[in-house]
Amino acid sequence: MSERFDHLVQIMARLRGEGGCPWDRTQTRDSLKPYLVEEAYEVLDTIDAKDDAKLKEELGDVLLQVLFHAEIGRELHTFTIDDVLETLAEKLIRRHPHVFGDLEVEDVDQVLHNWEDLKAGERAEAGGTRGALDGVPRSLPALAQALEIQSRAARLGFDWRSADGVRAKLREEWDELEAASDEGERAAEVGDLLFAAVNYARWLGIDPESSLRQTNHRFRTRFARMEAAAGQAGQSLSDLSLEELNRRWEQAKRQERQSGDGQ
Repeated sequence: MSERFDHLVQIMARLRGEGGCPWDRTQTRDSLKPYLVEEAYEVLDTIDAKDDAKLKEELGDVLLQVLFHAEIGRELHTFTIDDVLETLAEKLIRRHPHVFGDLEVEDVDQVLHNWEDLKAGERAEAGGTRGALDGVPRSLPALAQALEIQSRAARLGFDWRSADGVRAKLREEWDELEAASDEGERAAEVGDLLFAAVNYARWLGIDPESSLRQTNHRFRTRFARMEAAAGQAGQSLSDLSLEELNRRWEQAKRQERQSGDGQ
């Protein structure tokens, strides 16, 4: 495996080097940012589709982005791929003393709590200027960011005592949205409602980002069935009444269940 990895590193250096690919040679850390995000989401799509063959390919594309940035680092004399690997190995060992050390843990919750303690120690060694939530990327999608914020706060003990409080908070935020009197207040209350919904999903053990992606997929599939059925009848969805659209929507849901695509 080491030979294959070294071969990939050499290929990346060739692409970036003299006589390499003009496109690859012009890329910078900033220009590559959208590709890293895109490749990560393509991995999620293949996981959702349970397509292992495609997943193998998409994981390779993510690895390509890592190699790309490491090669740029080598060119800038800031770090190399060896530094990336060494830093990762050190972090994995440091943050798993229950595996590589003599610390004993009883369950996942204790592992996560200890993880937060370790990260707090790392922040203190770095000067103590970073808070517990500073490591949550602001570029994360809003649902995923909210989940990570809440999870980190919970690991530090800032959480509801039971799901009853979470449900009550969700209802409270809905009532506050209903009572909002202007656009700015409604926008703020919608954000609070979504934040509370993410928190409830966390308590249920559900990843809200993944759950919403699945819902988006179901909606797109059903809507496409509606369009196809209307087209076969020589109609356009924009020409149909709301009652007819709802009828076709229910028909699409039935077809989905019959084909085994629905949930």
